[in-house]
Amino acid sequence: MARAAGTAHGDLVPDPSIQDGRRRKGEKRRRLLREATMRVIEDSGVAAVTQRAVAREAGLPPSAVMYYFPSVEEMLVAALTACNDSYLEELDKLCSMDDASALEGLASLIAGSTTTTRAHIVAEYELFLKAARRPEMRPQIARWMDALDALMARYIDDPVERAGATAAIDGLFLRACIGENPPDAGVVLHVLQSLIRRAG
Repeated sequence: MARAAGTAHGDLVPDPSIQDGRRRKGEKRRRLLREATMRVIEDSGVAAVTQRAVAREAGLPPSAVMYYFPSVEEMLVAALTACNDSYLEELDKLCSMDDASALEGLASLIAGSTTTTRAHIVAEYELFLKAARRPEMRPQIARWMDALDALMARYIDDPVERAGATAAIDGLFLRACIGENPPDAGVVLHVLQSLIRRAG
């Protein structure tokens, strides 16, 4: 069993291996709880998220939930942040491409939303809508809007025109996610190209 190391004066200092193990365990627990939060939202909506419900879904004691997320608000922020991170990671990849490839990639990202289960997508949108009433969640909305605006600035100089285009892109995401006949990547690319031409 690992023990704390001693100093020249006999004081004990934390063993790095123990600290690393605890950190990894904490990160794993947080991830499990974020995922459980999303499943609760998928099944029953944001209003059903409680510490007990998430603990039951994660197969952990309620005390574990309260240790990592002392409030429901913190669980919702963590879940929304994780959702946002995955989308922003994709936008970052697009920013490293040339203009034509980046636009094609954005079209594929939008159309690809249909490959995710509808329940999960609806859960994500519920979280985004919830952020309108929760100040602590709003920075995540700003992160998404800023990242999308930065990407579209490559194509549209005027900020007003660009705001209209990014709003249309949000609409495309929504239609691709929940529409009965979602557009494919080719259709989405055509729409994006039309938005850019009109803005120019």
